[in-house]
Amino acid sequence: MSVLRAWLIAVAIGSVSIAGSISVLLPQPAVAQAAETVVVEGNRRVEAETVRSYFRPGPGGRLDQPAIDDALKALMETGLFQDVRINRAGGRVVVSVVENAVIGRIAFEGNKKIKDEQLSAEIQSKPRGTFSRAMVQSDTLRIAEIYRRSGRYDVRVTPEIIEQPNNRVDLIFTVEEGTKTAVKSVEFVGNSAYSAARLRDVIKTHESNLLSFLANNDIYDPDRVEADRDLIRRFYLKNGYADVQVVAALTEYDPEKKGFNVTFKIEEGQQYRVGSVDFRSSIPNFDAGSMRSYSRVGVGSLYNVESVEKSVEEMQIEASRRGYAFAVVRPGGDRNFDAHTVSVVFNIDEGPRTYIERITLRGNTRTRDYVIRREFDISEGDAYNRALVDRAERRLKNLDYFKSVKITTEPGSSSDRVILIVDMEEKSTGDFSISGGYSTSDGALAEVSVSERNLLGRGLYAKASVSYGQYSRGVSLSFVEPYLLDYRLALGFDTYWKQQKSNSYTSYGVTTLGFSPRLGFALREDTSLQLRYSLYQQSITLASAYNNCNNNASNSSLAFNPTPAYVKNVLGGVDPTNSTDSGVYGYGCYGDGESSLPVRKELADGATWTSAIGYTLNYNTLDNNKNPTDGLLVDFKQDFAGVGGDVTYLKTALDTKYYTSLVSEIVSVIHLQGGILNKIGNNDLRMLDHFQMGPNLVRGFASNGIGPRDITYYNYGSNGDALGGTKYWGASMELQMPFWFLPKEVGLKGAVYADAGSLWGYQGPTSWTATGEVNTKACPTCGLQYDDSSVVRSSVGVGLIWASPFGPLRFDYAVPLTKGKYDIVQEFRFGGGTSF
Repeated sequence: MSVLRAWLIAVAIGSVSIAGSISVLLPQPAVAQAAETVVVEGNRRVEAETVRSYFRPGPGGRLDQPAIDDALKALMETGLFQDVRINRAGGRVVVSVVENAVIGRIAFEGNKKIKDEQLSAEIQSKPRGTFSRAMVQSDTLRIAEIYRRSGRYDVRVTPEIIEQPNNRVDLIFTVEEGTKTAVKSVEFVGNSAYSAARLRDVIKTHESNLLSFLANNDIYDPDRVEADRDLIRRFYLKNGYADVQVVAALTEYDPEKKGFNVTFKIEEGQQYRVGSVDFRSSIPNFDAGSMRSYSRVGVGSLYNVESVEKSVEEMQIEASRRGYAFAVVRPGGDRNFDAHTVSVVFNIDEGPRTYIERITLRGNTRTRDYVIRREFDISEGDAYNRALVDRAERRLKNLDYFKSVKITTEPGSSSDRVILIVDMEEKSTGDFSISGGYSTSDGALAEVSVSERNLLGRGLYAKASVSYGQYSRGVSLSFVEPYLLDYRLALGFDTYWKQQKSNSYTSYGVTTLGFSPRLGFALREDTSLQLRYSLYQQSITLASAYNNCNNNASNSSLAFNPTPAYVKNVLGGVDPTNSTDSGVYGYGCYGDGESSLPVRKELADGATWTSAIGYTLNYNTLDNNKNPTDGLLVDFKQDFAGVGGDVTYLKTALDTKYYTSLVSEIVSVIHLQGGILNKIGNNDLRMLDHFQMGPNLVRGFASNGIGPRDITYYNYGSNGDALGGTKYWGASMELQMPFWFLPKEVGLKGAVYADAGSLWGYQGPTSWTATGEVNTKACPTCGLQYDDSSVVRSSVGVGLIWASPFGPLRFDYAVPLTKGKYDIVQEFRFGGGTSF
């Protein structure tokens, strides 16, 4: 029993001991730590809560060191603070900030060539914005860069900071503009096929000369020089030099000339011709030979990379039309170095099955999206076709709404999807111009016009113009909707009023009031068709001295080529100045310069309405519409009058010009033209509907100086009016060449030419009962005598063509070799004008 009791006591004591040891080993309850408080000091404009929002506490509300470092970095990146310091004190996180000052005003001093508004738009610092020294430094470099882009490499820009109360500063940029840094010389190394003068005509960078103040293409621009490398390369590639490389464009500043010397290093290689053209297809059931008609590459012709590219585009588009949406045309070429030929192969393969997920437009702040999207022949969801994308990019550039257009691709939501990104930079599309000119035929002329190519951002074209000149005046309004009902149809309207006054070549004036709607569309890239309807009213104006039958020899008001001779009457009157006069001619009018019978008849008939439908078929492969050196331009026109109105006729005209480059930058121009006017029905043709020709057919003759002419009073010293003809033809051969001793930038070219042509076939009025004449008894019926010889007129001459800063000017001196007896010669001719 005692043993049991002792054991129990021992167990109890052990239990107590174990329990005590357990209580010692158990952890004590954790004491909760208070969250750290973020205290902000030194802030004036920025709210403390805004600063605290940059701190991200961890578990328990405490901020570890990485969180504090992240907050410090984020606060400095805001640009709101000049300095930020973070310290811990007494369980608090103290954030001491020094705020950046606020910019009160920004001023520019010393800038004369670039306006304040332009500079303000380019810099990042703004009034009422936060001042940052790093930003000011960046703005300083940006201003200097803008001046360098305009050619002023000596520019110096100094920022000045003026402190103001309440933590505000004024920022002043002082600019020392310096002088323009021009390109003093442009040289070429390695060129043997083309002269330096010819290559200078290809590039955009030009040498400085006496007329450089009127343009800025002589100012050094590194981006322009780099673009010129590609222009030179493309020029060689389209002239057969398939291996050409423009190795470098070296620029060196010459301190003595105070300008840059630019040198292009070229490796021309051989000139190749096309040896053969083959077509291959790896697509089942696709006839590669059927693509031959879409090739612009001909065997024996010079290898032309542009012709190859256009062929690829047209073939790929045609394959897509046939249902091969993923067909890809890849050109290849094997060079024969001995024969100097290239065997061109067009490989037609199945491309990757890629679809357009989305077309994203960027940068069109004014132009509506649909105006841009309608230039694409593909849309979202269609198969991706690079040729159609390239065509859309070219069309957008040709709109002339944008400074730049670039279409790129980005990966879509899956591997078979792409996103088209269209980046654009808008430019001004409105024009206000005041133009003036002078020509030997039309005299002085001034015109004021307002036009808009992208009206309301909808792609509409509108123009209003008023002209006032020595011999002509007019008002016109034009409007064009280029996409009628979302089709590629251009609908246009023209309303006009014109007044052509009498001058030294015509005794009468013509007033025309008209309206003409037209519809045009492209048949292919180089061919277009325009349909039109014309409704206009014409009336003749004539001075009273030119519209009488005066038989009073003592009349002192004889104004137009008076001749001291009576025209003999039906009563047998005798001319007192002619002793051999037999007195039987039948006119009874004094030859005092009356206008020709058709003129006076159409004056008496009053205003005449013409209602005509017509079309123009145009074919254009010119390399440059303003200054062509290669290509063909054909215009074929027909107009049928008689859809109502007072006159009926069918008028047909053809005009063809072919340009080709010869040796040493000489451009040959062959100009062929012809026309015919057909009488329809019983109505007589009016004189006003006839073709009138002069220097526009054969140079060396006056306006309306060629063709049928009234010679009724010719024996009495009076040259009658030109009557016009129903048939004409003309041929001209001209050689244009630069003056090699003058800088290309002067824009002067010389020309030598030979012209030939003829106008004949008058079918207008030849008799008329003049009931309104002054002396109806003496002049009951006035007849018409006229010359209608189809003799060939020809001439040779020289010309001076000047693409001047004041507008295009041309001077011609031509000497007729053959002419009609009654033609009027004008050897010198001048014409030109300008816009400002």
